[in-house]
Amino acid sequence: MSQITLLKSKLALPVIGSPMFLVSNPSMVIAQCCAGIVGSFPALNARPQEEFEKWLNDIEAGLSRYRAEHPGEQPAPYAVNLIVHQTNERLQHDMDVCVRHRVPLVITSLHSPEQVVERVHGYGGLVLHDVTTMRHAKKAIAAGVDGLILVCAGAGGHAGALSPFALVNEVRAIYDGLLVLAGSITNGSAILAAQAMGCDLAYIGTRFIASDESGAVSAYKQMIVDTTAADVLYTPYFSGVSGNYLKPSIVAAGLDPDNLSGGGLDSMNIGKPKKWKDIWGSGQGVGNIDSVLPVKQIVARLREEYRQALRQLQALAQD
Repeated sequence: MSQITLLKSKLALPVIGSPMFLVSNPSMVIAQCCAGIVGSFPALNARPQEEFEKWLNDIEAGLSRYRAEHPGEQPAPYAVNLIVHQTNERLQHDMDVCVRHRVPLVITSLHSPEQVVERVHGYGGLVLHDVTTMRHAKKAIAAGVDGLILVCAGAGGHAGALSPFALVNEVRAIYDGLLVLAGSITNGSAILAAQAMGCDLAYIGTRFIASDESGAVSAYKQMIVDTTAADVLYTPYFSGVSGNYLKPSIVAAGLDPDNLSGGGLDSMNIGKPKKWKDIWGSGQGVGNIDSVLPVKQIVARLREEYRQALRQLQALAQD
């Protein structure tokens, strides 16, 4: 059995909880893994950098407790997101810690993952890389990644601008490895749709912002519940890389979302918190979220929606 097949066999639902800046934390990762999906977090969320190893210790201890309390059950593996952009001054430190802990999955973003791939493969881990275009996909494939995360239009955070129908088809024409789809996936039918399009797993972030365990402040969680796709703005203003943000949070920061100037690449510094920390990201699927719930309950709802959608498709196929 290949490592990728083994990974998929360990999941109760074909989902990776995406790593979210200033939102994902050990409590959420543990809850996601124990619910049967991959839980992940950006290494940069653990500050100062010495906290990163403590977070890994806490996650591993939490998963060990779950195994002890639920004999015969195995939580899903966890993942760490490493920003491999040159502005991330912590990359070498965080990579060393990942190797020491043999992190099962490493998700790379914003630059070639070649160096990370070599080190993670050295201990038998898997590397998935975020891509938004075919050019990025080809570079990641050449670097030897184990899978691609297709960050399409409508995804939260640093999203691409391509329709998933376009990007998935073009990537599948040249690549038969693991594909993960990101972009407005907030319910079980969307997870099934990702698989129907040719992807293996769905990448879900925004739905978990509005969870009990998330590190988002209560006002952020409530804004997720209260807003719709019309409230999401796609702009490079805040980090230098185009991303989706909630307009009400931009207004609350004293800015006009319809008249942003400056920012862009000149403001880019991925490795440090910025004054934009109260500008809140969201995917366009936010209008499908109506409540703040525990992670376990969110995953249970997603599983039931997924099964219902599958039954409906099977019924259509019999007609």
